[in-house]
Amino acid sequence: MNEKIKQDLILAMKSKEEIKLATLRLLKGAVQIEEKKIMKPLDDNQIIDIISKQIKLRKESIEEFKKANRLDTIDTLNKEIEVLLSYLPEQISNEELEKIIDDSIKEVNAISSKDFGNVMKVLMPKIKGKADTKLASEILKSKLN
Repeated sequence: MNEKIKQDLILAMKSKEEIKLATLRLLKGAVQIEEKKIMKPLDDNQIIDIISKQIKLRKESIEEFKKANRLDTIDTLNKEIEVLLSYLPEQISNEELEKIIDDSIKEVNAISSKDFGNVMKVLMPKIKGKADTKLASEILKSKLN
């Protein structure tokens, strides 16, 4: 995946796609920082984690810019999210997510909100990079209450 990001970065430079280029530069920088921390190249799962974090940061920024009524910046952030999403595995639908959550609840034999953490431990590896974890958490909370 690291190689694909580098190749797409070069293509974005050549085709002068400014938003894609800027987004990929930031992503490449985040990957390099993480590689320096652990002193070895990252595998695809670790890169997916970084991409997910980048998407989450942008979604949080969108919420803040909505409060400040900065619609121009929101549009740019949405385009950046689209670029980042193209590097994640195919996203699962809400129906599939609910089914996975139900299966995880059964697997842990959860009966109350006290079991939330145990279900999340089982759920997270199943949806990693494939679904919005915040949404999954909200669905799980509603099912356990």
